[in-house]
Amino acid sequence: MDKLALILVIIGAINWGLIGLFQYDLVANLFGGPDSMVSRIIYTLVGLAGIYSIKFLVGDRERT
Repeated sequence: MDKLALILVIIGAINWGLIGLFQYDLVANLFGGPDSMVSRIIYTLVGLAGIYSIKFLVGDRERT
């Protein structure tokens, strides 16, 4: 689950980078626009992965 969340967060980061630099939404372009059901599902999964990944930030700090 951790690797899947990391992959989705990376996809989201790349997509936001493309939007910021070139005003190009890769997810929307590949899956039929920002309002298509597939794009919305991907956006939702990326958002959930981001929330899930918070555990890496505030997780067990005793591990080295």
